[in-house]
Amino acid sequence: MATEHSELAEEPGIALALKILVAGGFGVGKTTLVGSVSEIRPLRTEERLSEAGRTVDDTVGVDRKTTTTVAMDFGRITIRSGLALYLFGTPGQDRFWFLWDELSQGALGAVVLADTRRLEDCFPAVDYFEHRRIPFVVAVNCFPRARTYGAHEVSRALDLDHGTPVVLCDARDRDSGKEVLIRLVEYAGRLHAARLLDSVG
Repeated sequence: MATEHSELAEEPGIALALKILVAGGFGVGKTTLVGSVSEIRPLRTEERLSEAGRTVDDTVGVDRKTTTTVAMDFGRITIRSGLALYLFGTPGQDRFWFLWDELSQGALGAVVLADTRRLEDCFPAVDYFEHRRIPFVVAVNCFPRARTYGAHEVSRALDLDHGTPVVLCDARDRDSGKEVLIRLVEYAGRLHAARLLDSVG
């Protein structure tokens, strides 16, 4: 696992750098999560939503959203001494999904952000990572006035594979976002290790 992602570990003091995707539907909080946890100024590729774009982007439930990511978000967080995560936030709209294959190359795993008001928006991301066997956790972003669901309810609603973690978070809060990332690294590490053992067994 270290050698697979070692091309990212070029900064002094960083022994291991892992690539993580932050995915999910339109307006679910991907840019917010990357920005809240990043210890560097995050790179954002946001553009203002146009009236023409509203005819192809589903803005139901996110009527106040005025910008959208058109390429990716990028940030970095040091989880512990010598271990850094490079975060790549994916664009949420269908018309930008051609970028996902490029962004997912070499990724250890992914965070799929979910909004309980629009859980169905998660299905494409869940399907994408399941089909490519990329480990992921579902992080339910607890928006104000959104109905609170338990992890089991969300897992059942999304028809997740057994064992796929579901966690609650506040994408605006750094500590909350960091806990999601730690959970993903632990889960993905166990899954990759198990697959490695299976391949040599």
